[in-house]
Formats: sequence, structure tokens, C-alpha cells
Amino acid sequence: MSDSQKEQKIHDVVMIGAGPTSLAAAVYTSREDIETVLLEKGVIGGLAAITDKVDNYPGFPEGVEGMELAEKLRKQAERFGAVIELDEAQTVKKVGDLFEIKTAIGEYKAKTVLIGTGSEWKKLGIPGEEEFYGKGVHNCATCDGPFYRDKRLVVVGGGNSGAQEALFLTKFASHIDILVRGDKYRASDVLVKEIEKNDKITTHFNTTTDEIIGGVVDGLPKITKVVGGQDGKKVDFETDGVFVFIGLRPVTYYLEGSGVEFDEFGFVKTDKKLMTNVDGLFCAGDVRSGATMQIASAVGEGASAALSIREYLEALKPKSKQAS
Repeated sequence: MSDSQKEQKIHDVVMIGAGPTSLAAAVYTSREDIETVLLEKGVIGGLAAITDKVDNYPGFPEGVEGMELAEKLRKQAERFGAVIELDEAQTVKKVGDLFEIKTAIGEYKAKTVLIGTGSEWKKLGIPGEEEFYGKGVHNCATCDGPFYRDKRLVVVGGGNSGAQEALFLTKFASHIDILVRGDKYRASDVLVKEIEKNDKITTHFNTTTDEIIGGVVDGLPKITKVVGGQDGKKVDFETDGVFVFIGLRPVTYYLEGSGVEFDEFGFVKTDKKLMTNVDGLFCAGDVRSGATMQIASAVGEGASAALSIREYLEALKPKSKQAS
């Protein structure tokens, strides 16, 4: 679709982000002939798509690969007519009765908008992290784990994601040191038991991650060690790569100036119908205040948001058309 076409056409709904929330919502809206466009700047399926295995999504008794689940959701949404555009929303603003969504390559206009951008991984904010990001520092074991066959790795984080991704990385790495800031795991008992019986993993509790050190080998950046802290003393962990899983933060940068209200943690506030304080602007999934950060609930919220969007659009129609 050309830029001029985007500017001329008024869409029923533009969904920002194409993760499980928006894909589920798009199934509901598009199958009811609500003209639906999804904007995705990265991977279709969001964080779910880059998760090795999803074990707690209903209907898959043996679990399902994240990429497979994302692909099924995408195909279902597209089968009903939803259009997915690889583009990045930069601003969202309501002008009169319509929303203007400016993107990296153009502009969209819509009667309603669904915010479904989810969350992204937090960063450690330590020396070396930015320098080696994507060149030894990673947030996706599924994407980058295969590069570390028979190598040593450091995983930072003691929650479910850290534990799950560390277990996945044992398929490739020779050894993994998990650095946990607290004195115990925050991961589920099932994952902790799996870690405890895996002889490739050593867990270090009460350990901070203070610096990532490396250099240039054969013209390429290479990490050599992570400097941590234990009981006030520095501890070195030799490693070829670092995978960081220390929690998530909402992706909302494009909402600056939109008038949307956020909670104290930066998540988007909504009412019971999943509408924000801006009339016609809806929000669902992990970016929403009060979200449970689970794929199943994100999909459920997407469906609920779609029904609210339908109700909102119906109310916009002239009474004569509604009667007919």
C-alpha cells in the first residue's frame, strides 16, 4: 500500500503490535468485516514467537514452540482478512473523530486503535552491555543459542524466563552459570527442579552482574568474562556470551503526547471494556496495567478488546443504518 493510499483510507481499526493480543483481536474483528490493519516493527508474534516452548497454553498437552503458535495465530487472522504491515508506529494522536498514526514510512488514519505492543526485556545498564549487544549479549535463547555450541554462557535472572531459557541453552552450551541477585529462584518449582538436576548448570545466588568485559578477536567483538559481586567481593565468570532475562517493561514510547494515562510503572490504564481515557483508543495484553503477563490471558484480552471495538464502532454508525 502506497503512502498516499494510507493517508486517504480510513481504517476501522489499526492495531499497533502483532503479538498474540492483536492477532487474537484481529481474528474477531476481521471475521465480522471490521477492516483491520496490524503494524509490527519486529517479529510477528512478539515475545511469544521467540520463546522456545510454551508449556501452559491451553490445547497443547505436549506444549508448543513459540514460533509455531505465533504462525498459527497469524494465519488465522489473515484468513479472515486482517492485513499485517511491517512498519513501526512513532506517534498516535486523535484529531477530531479520527486517529492519526504516524509510522516510519507513512501515516494511517483509523476510527479506533488497539495498543497491543506488549513488553520488552529490561537491560542491566552496566558497562559493556550496549557495546556487545547483539554481539555476545542477547535476550533470545531461541534466536541466538545455536551460535554457542560447546561454549560457556552466563544467564542473568532467576525468574521463569531465565530458568526456561537457561534450560534451552543447555542444548548447545558446554556450561551455564546462572547469576541470581536474590537468595532463591523466583521461577516455578517445576523449572527449578529441572535446573537442579542438570549438570551443565551452576547457580550463583546473591550475585550481582556488574560488568561485561571483552575485546576484539580476529576483527570481531568477543566477550571474555562477566564481573559479578558476591558478599562485597568481585567474582569473574569466564564466558563466551551473556543472556539477560531480568524482567519486562511496557513498550509505549510511541504514545508520548497521545494523552493516554499510565500507571506508576508505565503501563497503560484502561477501563473494564479495555478502553483508555482517550475515547476510541483501546489497550490489551502485556502493555496494559494489571496484565498477568501470560500468553493465554493476552489472547483472551485481545478477544475482549475486539468485542469492545465492535461495540464502539456500532455506536458510531447513524441510527438509520443501525436500524436497517
